[in-house]
Amino acid sequence: MIQSVTDTVVLAVGGTADEGLRSVAAVSARAAYALMCLTICWGILTKTGWARRFGERKTLRAGHMVLATLTITFGIVHALGFLFFVEGAFTFAQIAIPFGDGVFFRYAIAILGLELMIAIFITAGLHRWTSSRRWQFVHRTAYAALPLLVVHSILGAMANGHLAVLWLAGLTLLIPTVTLAILRFVPTRMLVQIGLVEEQV
Repeated sequence: MIQSVTDTVVLAVGGTADEGLRSVAAVSARAAYALMCLTICWGILTKTGWARRFGERKTLRAGHMVLATLTITFGIVHALGFLFFVEGAFTFAQIAIPFGDGVFFRYAIAILGLELMIAIFITAGLHRWTSSRRWQFVHRTAYAALPLLVVHSILGAMANGHLAVLWLAGLTLLIPTVTLAILRFVPTRMLVQIGLVEEQV
């Protein structure tokens, strides 16, 4: 019975079940990467008020939350896919506990990055019941999660032989994200002096 199901899967996808799962994991990883960059960019534009012309602050924050939800969802789909491999399947502990037994460095930093984003997401829903300073501190750990997940993406693409295909798309999304993240912490006076922001009269 199990053999017939496996044969059916092979016929349906034109390969083994693991090949199909690896494709799902790869697509979800790329979607999570793109959405993560968009989430951070949109969050910075909303927080700084640079996106005011696109709508009300409440609407912009809702868009940021939708992007964050999709980022985490695709990240979780990517991680959980490794539980269902026929060959070389991971245990739940290996996809949930960084620096555990059998967890490579590139997986450990991905686990840390994803769990940081989940923590940010949870605290975003609880910010009414906690101090603003504490909530902002947790929320800003997204700037720590970003490099962890970018390094994981680069190492994963190298290990799978896809770096030559994906590096341009990855940089195209990463450069504006890093640029906005840097500008986020530059004093407004300096931004006015270099002409990036108009002075409020």
